Amino acid sequence: MAATLKGNISASGERIYHMPGQRYYSRTWISFWRGERWFCSEAEARRAGWRRSKI
Repeated sequence: MAATLKGNISASGERIYHMPGQRYYSRTWISFWRGERWFCSEAEARRAGWRRSKI
């Protein structure tokens, strides 16, 4: 399975993942040095303690 969910960390430190088709998906960049990462599924992201983007 390909990793398509983008996990980024907000300015306030909140861990949020974005799914294809969501408003900010195309604008979200992954910065590995900040601890951001890719996920293969929502379940994987949630198990890691990240939440889905509200937008």
